[in-house]
Amino acid sequence: MKFEFLNPTHLVFGAGSLSRLGEVVRAYGKKALLVTGGGSVRRNDTFDRAVSSLKAAGVAVAECSGIEPNPRLSTVLRGAGIARSEGCDVVVALGGGSVMDAAKAMAATLFYEGDPWNMMTGQKNRRLPEKALPVVTVPTLAATGSEMNGGAVITNEKTTLKSFVTAGCLYPRAAVVDPELTLSVPPDQTAFGICDLMTHVTESYFNGVDGTPLQDRFAEGVIHTAMEWGPRAVSDGRDIKARAQVQWASVVALNGWVQIGTLAPYPVHMIEHSLSAHHDIAHGAGLAVVNPAWMRFAARTRPERFAQFAERIFGLSPQRPDDSEAAAQGIDRFEAFLRSIGCPTCLSEVGIGKALLERYAKDTLLVAHDADGRLPGRPSMSEADIVEVLRSAL
Repeated sequence: MKFEFLNPTHLVFGAGSLSRLGEVVRAYGKKALLVTGGGSVRRNDTFDRAVSSLKAAGVAVAECSGIEPNPRLSTVLRGAGIARSEGCDVVVALGGGSVMDAAKAMAATLFYEGDPWNMMTGQKNRRLPEKALPVVTVPTLAATGSEMNGGAVITNEKTTLKSFVTAGCLYPRAAVVDPELTLSVPPDQTAFGICDLMTHVTESYFNGVDGTPLQDRFAEGVIHTAMEWGPRAVSDGRDIKARAQVQWASVVALNGWVQIGTLAPYPVHMIEHSLSAHHDIAHGAGLAVVNPAWMRFAARTRPERFAQFAERIFGLSPQRPDDSEAAAQGIDRFEAFLRSIGCPTCLSEVGIGKALLERYAKDTLLVAHDADGRLPGRPSMSEADIVEVLRSAL
């Protein structure tokens, strides 16, 4: 193993942490662009509590609301414009992964010369952002882990492409993570978030380099925790203990700890991005469909890896030297778990048919491809391979 690691985000975690928001933000600025989504934070008084904390600490507020579930480039430009005109010197993201991603992109767009879409992976003239306003994240959903990493996923509605940027300047300066803010999240969105966080670690687990046993155990621990506490959070949204464990699992799943040294690409995410770019489905719901289908495809070439997953996660006993049966059973168990908490596992369940399968595959490869034009992963995938995976998920 050979790697470098840095995560500069100051994490404030625990029930009731929202009351400290103003104190935390005041260290980075005097006027905040407060970025929010579709209105749930207003309906459950989270917005008012956040504003009160900010104002009590002497932080003025300008609002950018209405961030879409799959945030659009035009929305990023709108938010950056508000920050510029209002003289904001800090950005506060109050919402789910989409809100946090949009807020990061807004913070960088303010200083970016040229088209901010050129920040994104897959662009011929790509140029990473080097400067951004300080960002403080306040997640209201346990899912993406965006509160403590330097990545952002944005959709270009003009081209119907969804891509991502990862840069050092996009790391939030601080994350105020209060599990109480997730108590009102409905069961379906809770389930989609659980799938999202689990997919973050299965991506590195199955696509990473060999020889990372500690990272394997980190990933398996996140999965076990999600499978133990996730159903409790789905069945009883007011269970603060379950909400806290799922929230912490979400943070750990993508703050870099699990992925250190694995050098893993994320083929499942890349394929799903093409689906949600076209159909605006919930990201976690799309992952629940794509991930088991991809796992069955990938298990053909690495059955021993998927047999290990089956053994360590579900207690199945591989019949070596042929690991294929255990691998298949483990994937079936994983898919059954997703169904049990209310996730879709077929494209038809999210309203997607077979008409555009080739388009999704082409779009995926426009965003992410290796020198041979294939989607990076283990195994790498051609356009025909991506179509095959999607067809198997119909």
